[in-house]
Amino acid sequence: MENITLSVHNLKKVIGKKEIIKGISFELREGEVFGFLGPNGAGKTTTIRMLVGLIKPTSGSIHIGGYNIVDHFEEAMKHLGCIVENPELYPYLSGYDNLLHFARMLDGIGEQRISEVTELVGLRDRIHDKVKTYSLGMRQRLGIAQALLGRPKVLILDEPTNGLDPAGIREMREFIRFLAEEEGLSVLVSSHLLSEIQLLCDRVAIISRGTVITTDTVDNLLSNRERVVWRFHPLEKGKEVLRSVTTIEEREDGSITTEYDDIKTAEWNKMLVEADVSVTEMYRKMPVLEDLFLELTGGDSIE
Repeated sequence: MENITLSVHNLKKVIGKKEIIKGISFELREGEVFGFLGPNGAGKTTTIRMLVGLIKPTSGSIHIGGYNIVDHFEEAMKHLGCIVENPELYPYLSGYDNLLHFARMLDGIGEQRISEVTELVGLRDRIHDKVKTYSLGMRQRLGIAQALLGRPKVLILDEPTNGLDPAGIREMREFIRFLAEEEGLSVLVSSHLLSEIQLLCDRVAIISRGTVITTDTVDNLLSNRERVVWRFHPLEKGKEVLRSVTTIEEREDGSITTEYDDIKTAEWNKMLVEADVSVTEMYRKMPVLEDLFLELTGGDSIE
């Protein structure tokens, strides 16, 4: 059985008379990167704040490392590291002195562990420089080093690639995968960059209007979603031909999409030509998480 490091069951949050979170459930497994996606007002940030103990749930349960955060808050938090929004760092102190400051708040964490996390996040050569001289990517890494000081089982990163350039995003993605695969951490990542979540995560939970709509592997979510994009004229005649054999979807740019099937697609193309419809463009469209996200959330924008 896979080791469950974080378990959320029927979590609810009521603020005033409004139910913000409506009974969501999901689990994180050891060594996986788990994506948490939600459009504006979906409840993603509220959920993360409950997970890290900043606000209390109205009902439901959160277990971290097997500990219920209501009954055993301190023990649960020992298994959790997090960066919510930007890492809180002292710019006029060195990276090392920042880590030393935070290490003093934890039991049994000394210079050896500071050295270990410094090595882990690749800051050994710059750790004694002042944080104000660090790039944004280096600050994110130092924030993660701080979150790892207490040897957590679960790491929660809220928008870890925010503000990074493409090279920095790729570097951060590789680093997060390393933490999961080599260090065995469970990493929960919230992000508005759907393409990044698709490249980074093993599984994804999509939340909309306070409810988790779906939780699955990225591969499963995108399987059987490959499409064919068509352009042809006359348009109405072409649509009539395709409608007789498959379901079509009309796009805003005037193109038509259908399901993808190796054999059938060639047959449909032949049917169009035989019906005197000129096919000017036809190509396979690989599935992306963004399309699925918009489909599942009814077109809501991402947070």
